[in-house]
Amino acid sequence: MPARTLTRLSAALLVSAIPLTAAAEELVIYHGWSSPAEVGALNVIKDAFEAKGHTWIDLALPHDTGADVGLINLITGGNPPNIFVEANPGVYRDLNQMGMGQPLTEFFAGRDITDHFPAAVRQAITVDGEIMKIPTAVHIDGMVYYNKDVAEQAGVNPSSWTSLDDMFGDFDTIREAGFIPLAVGGQKWQVGYLTHTLAAALYGDALFPKIYTDQPDRDAIDSDEMRGVLAWLRRWQQASDDGMPNRDWNVTTNMVITGEALMQIHGDWMKGEWRSAGKEPGVDFGCINIPGTNGLSTTVDAFGIIGGVDDNILQAELEFAATVVDPEVSAGFAAIKGSSPVRLDVDVSELDMCSQAVMETLKQPELGFVTPHNLADADWIDAIWNVMFNYWSDEDMTADQAIGDLQNEYDAIFG
Repeated sequence: MPARTLTRLSAALLVSAIPLTAAAEELVIYHGWSSPAEVGALNVIKDAFEAKGHTWIDLALPHDTGADVGLINLITGGNPPNIFVEANPGVYRDLNQMGMGQPLTEFFAGRDITDHFPAAVRQAITVDGEIMKIPTAVHIDGMVYYNKDVAEQAGVNPSSWTSLDDMFGDFDTIREAGFIPLAVGGQKWQVGYLTHTLAAALYGDALFPKIYTDQPDRDAIDSDEMRGVLAWLRRWQQASDDGMPNRDWNVTTNMVITGEALMQIHGDWMKGEWRSAGKEPGVDFGCINIPGTNGLSTTVDAFGIIGGVDDNILQAELEFAATVVDPEVSAGFAAIKGSSPVRLDVDVSELDMCSQAVMETLKQPELGFVTPHNLADADWIDAIWNVMFNYWSDEDMTADQAIGDLQNEYDAIFG
């Protein structure tokens, strides 16, 4: 048996044999969360972890400060954390090559944890056949959040819509009542998110996994499905208000919260903005999947573990992993962050209506797709964003031109 195989087997046996109760240790936790909702949610994990006798040492570089000190920089600089927030699979591949990766496959399986993750979560946390990430939160990249008072005043019922045509068909009624039907933020990344959200919602398996992958299907670029996405993207752009260009997503959310607009379709992290404004789901706002959805793109926030450490530290790190995915901790974290739990066996009666809707959808594995950022080539994602933003920004640009530009980008990247 090759030496590498023996080493991996020995490590797997060690992990599966480690007791859940570890000696008290200090762990450095590296993350970039800084908003009130993020910090509040993080404290749910911190409190539960420290209740087991461990010490949490924060190493926080908030993502909105512009600081760019990556995990690999910390490691090569001789200051590696023990735990880090990271979803990018490339980072875990780099750690494996450095001998510092720590698979969690055996640990989770040995404690009957893995089977309680939704299929999309299991896919998101797996890198090259091994579970490498600790799933922490599930976000849907595109949901409908709407102002219930505005809906009532306009005389429309978003929960009755069964298709995007139904939704757009009510826009004139909403405008006549004095409201903007659809609040849109016109930044490149928001258009990029809307593109893959529509690809999943409109066509599911027929398009999303063919485009958003390490090896895209070139034929899918010039397909009826891709042309359908472009047609709807144009309708979205044409339905936007004059303040759309370069508007931040949270400013756009505030338009809905304050009753200027009926709804926004964006990541369900919007819920944190509603909560911060003192609004309650089911009372002040409603949340539904995109009408007629055939699939949801899911973002799975995750922690990772630095391996190659002594046994006591490894035991504490694994106890951290067990803490994060504990059903009560997962539900508590989600309630504050505005996300949904990572396990299907949580007590949904404790969740708000938005998270209940997400959990019900995640029980249908055919509807769950992993966000492109966990699967696709980074250059390819950037290329799609650039082309789609150009198409969005230039009303004279045709679908044929956009498809031609995507094909050229494909050829340049994948040759």
